[in-house]
Amino acid sequence: MTRRVYVYKAFERFWHWMQAILIIFLAFTGFEIHGTYTFFGFEEAVAYHNIAAYMLLVLIVFAIFWHLTTGEYRQYLPTFKNVKAQLDYYLFGIFRNAPHPTKKTVLSKLNPMQKITYFALKVIMIPLSVISGILYMLYRYPQSSEIEYLNIDSLEVIAILHTIGAILLVAFLIVHLYLITTGETITSNLRAMLTGYEELEDEEENENKEEKQ
Repeated sequence: MTRRVYVYKAFERFWHWMQAILIIFLAFTGFEIHGTYTFFGFEEAVAYHNIAAYMLLVLIVFAIFWHLTTGEYRQYLPTFKNVKAQLDYYLFGIFRNAPHPTKKTVLSKLNPMQKITYFALKVIMIPLSVISGILYMLYRYPQSSEIEYLNIDSLEVIAILHTIGAILLVAFLIVHLYLITTGETITSNLRAMLTGYEELEDEEENENKEEKQ
């Protein structure tokens, strides 16, 4: 038996969608800056990219504060328990209509594979993009009249790291779009992140089942 549960809080949903919009927009303007295509024009693309970057930084600060004060950061602490079962489900079980190997609850919204993926997103991908982006914006071109060690000779390393971060984020978005469809129905995960509510199995009933096994 399932019941409708309020899983995703208002700020959580706002942060999720704003982060997605900003990252997509940053990728779009960023690849234009690299000369992949022309849409806004180079100068406007740079200006819009910087504005979106500052907005993302503000959002990240609020998100960190919210996760720490609410304890929601625990959702992303990785675990290797049931990882193999979850991987088997994504690779094979889902195509055989096999049941999910892990059950979602309010206190455990992410399965083991999602925990590892989102943890990598938060401690590797986003920090890589943010730190390299900040260095990019704060870059000082060499000035002959100033102290030499305050200047950087080249942006090449920073640019490469920032591009790697962008490619990783785009790859994550593609995988994330696929994972959205792996809920109880194709649209259940999307609907839950829009409304905050999701149909979850009754926890007491699950505990009774486990005791009987």
